Amino acid sequence: MVSALAILGGQVVAGGTVAPGGVLVRDGLIAGVGTFAVPDDAETIDAGGKLIAPGIIDVGVFAIDPAAFSAGGITRAVLMPDQSQPLDAVALIQHAVTAGKPDVWVHPLAAATQGLKGTDLAEIGLMARAGACGTATGRGWIADSGVMQRLLSYAGALGLVTISHAEDAGLAGSAVATNGEAATRMGLPAAPAEAEALAVARDLLLVEVTGAPLHFRQLTTARALDLVRDAKRRGLPVTCGITPAHLLLSDVAMGDFRTFTRLSPPLRSEDDRQACLRALADGTIDILCSGHDPRGPEAKRLPFVDAEPGMAGAETLLSLGLGLVRDGTIAMPRLFDLLSAAPAKRFGLPGGAIAVGAEADLILIDPEAPWRISSEKMVAQAGNTPFDGLPVQGRINHLIKGGVRL
Repeated sequence: MVSALAILGGQVVAGGTVAPGGVLVRDGLIAGVGTFAVPDDAETIDAGGKLIAPGIIDVGVFAIDPAAFSAGGITRAVLMPDQSQPLDAVALIQHAVTAGKPDVWVHPLAAATQGLKGTDLAEIGLMARAGACGTATGRGWIADSGVMQRLLSYAGALGLVTISHAEDAGLAGSAVATNGEAATRMGLPAAPAEAEALAVARDLLLVEVTGAPLHFRQLTTARALDLVRDAKRRGLPVTCGITPAHLLLSDVAMGDFRTFTRLSPPLRSEDDRQACLRALADGTIDILCSGHDPRGPEAKRLPFVDAEPGMAGAETLLSLGLGLVRDGTIAMPRLFDLLSAAPAKRFGLPGGAIAVGAEADLILIDPEAPWRISSEKMVAQAGNTPFDGLPVQGRINHLIKGGVRL
């Protein structure tokens, strides 16, 4: 490891702007931004006018997948507790913390309840001391309001953010799609989109009672986003995220029964998709995440109703996000606020921004490099992407973790 690294001649995404310049790294931290004297002992990288951006912090991944993370520019991953053994014990948290180093740092979320069963609270405090950066209800919603209130009170007292899955299970049942023309035409069991808003409304009322911070991992409907928008106006400590799939695809994409479009939450109507784009643009949505959930053939090569939900999203997150910039939905600085700065701030993680003294987690991006998403060529543990075959732009040229080139 060299003591200094100078990245020169790029376009630096920092401080809400994109400006010509470079970044100087020394001893794993950012020592200079913009224009600076290059130390004699520094290794240099010519960015060639490409983007120099903070490493992506991906919130809510379901698998530790270093190859996919590196390909997608992800330097830190916030891991959901839904593992083969739910992350409800100190030893499991400790193991997860070390699982991705040194290439990517994994920040596990403590299971909110024992075994993620939604009944008895887990030992969240002990797991936080062991390295958990928050707590999460997992793939499911906690139906018992008393349990959810205790969870928020306990986690809030510890200074932890709770991540909630926003779907009223009593209303959603075994549905695999959203009520509407597409589900009716395909004969799929479906639930009303209001199942999401009902869950959000209940949880927001409990935030009012407890004052505890809450993050909805994914919100995908206009009604739910309106509730969050109003809660923010009233000063409640609530944030929410979304994946590119729910911004770019509607339930029409399920038309060929392609199980790669079997997601949780399910794809929504075109009206809800448009509402999500507006919420991204106006700041209601705080975090853009991959929802990375690689599923092998045994889980996806099944009838649509029987297939497991989920998509492999880590490799495509950045490129699809850059597409939102090219479409004019958001500006480049806003994209990296969604991908990096906001996740770091919300979960108290290092990195997330290019500033003097910050952790040197950086990515060099060629935003115009063309490629085609291919499920067969993905480096992830599985290639279950709903964007299979889509032409995109944007590739990682260099990834730097803690000042070290990977």
